[in-house]
Amino acid sequence: MHLKNIDFKKKTKNNEICIFSTSTSRKKCFTIFTIVEHSLIFDVTLSPGHQTFPEFLSVSKVDGVQVTSCDSNNKAVEPRQVWVKKLLDSEPQHLEWQIQSCLDAYQDSKEYTEDFKQYFNLTTGIVCFFQVISGCELDNETGEVSGYNRFGYDGEEFMSLDSKTLTWRYTERAVSFKQKWDRDKARLLLSNNFFKKICPQWLKIYLDYGRSFLQRKDLPSVSLLQKTPSSLVTCHATGFYPDRADLFWRKDGEELHEDVDKGEILPNHDGTFQMSVDLKISSITPEDWKKYDCMFQMSGVKDDVIINLDRSVIRTNQATLLSNTPNNLLKGECCVLVPVSSSLHPAVIGAVVGLLLLSVGISGFFIWRKNISGKELNVFFPIVKSDKQSTVSKMQLSYLCFTV
Repeated sequence: MHLKNIDFKKKTKNNEICIFSTSTSRKKCFTIFTIVEHSLIFDVTLSPGHQTFPEFLSVSKVDGVQVTSCDSNNKAVEPRQVWVKKLLDSEPQHLEWQIQSCLDAYQDSKEYTEDFKQYFNLTTGIVCFFQVISGCELDNETGEVSGYNRFGYDGEEFMSLDSKTLTWRYTERAVSFKQKWDRDKARLLLSNNFFKKICPQWLKIYLDYGRSFLQRKDLPSVSLLQKTPSSLVTCHATGFYPDRADLFWRKDGEELHEDVDKGEILPNHDGTFQMSVDLKISSITPEDWKKYDCMFQMSGVKDDVIINLDRSVIRTNQATLLSNTPNNLLKGECCVLVPVSSSLHPAVIGAVVGLLLLSVGISGFFIWRKNISGKELNVFFPIVKSDKQSTVSKMQLSYLCFTV
């Protein structure tokens, strides 16, 4: 390909650079990775009125790895990593700050809950899950720190705080909150202090204590999954760390951009990550199967993981789904990616999530309504879901109500 034949370069939303050629009418796309950033997130889930889940649950994460948690039942801060326990033992002021932050957030959550219940006219017998995410990101190269505070409702962002201008951004459904929240200057001052001082300070401390753990690189196990012989073939990678990675289908060594559906990077319970990408095979002849493969790439790792499209290595999850336990669901196995029909009775969905919590003794869960119409539900842990591969600055947040 000669330079004069190149029309332009375009950065796509999937972290790729695509070069379009006028001579061949084809495009060549290269996967790119964003600048390494570190993040500290405080993820709060509110579930007022539920008999199984705590009314308030807060989980803190560094670079997507759960480090501490607290809830309204025990009001104690629990370390989730060995190195975090050492940090809390050697830095008692941080433990005190974590405990106080948990108590403060719990009190704030009661106000949030009342606002939401009043606005959406939620009555007794309806259990609701709201989500609040706040945190900061550190750019390794520039040292710049950015913060965010976001509220989630009904599968979409509800309102958010601009950390630079300290002004609230309201969606159309959140306009009724504007008058009250714009007047609350004390809340803005506390948020500004959190963005500029508290969050960056403790992020750097976490990175220092957890350096060997957070800077490791783990390659995944990659497998091919299929529900039925005629359905999509899913390439599923699980157990990799960090989340600066990509997974894609290829034909004759060229990345495919048609007849594929790439999923988001999701967290596993053990601090690693998983992702999947589907391939439509209805138009692929048996003779052409050998031309296709699935490739996993990780930033900073030379060796790629490649698995060929081969009927003999495809695992079917049709039978596995019924036999998997909640523990297996949280190990990143295939069933965690299986859509749950929205026709399931809400009580069944609630019971499944309750079993997930009780079976592994963790304080985090998340029910994600994939689209506004509610046609699919995915159950996974923990709560955060990102639409960027290396950071969490853009969140998709969720809210779900069901009758109990």
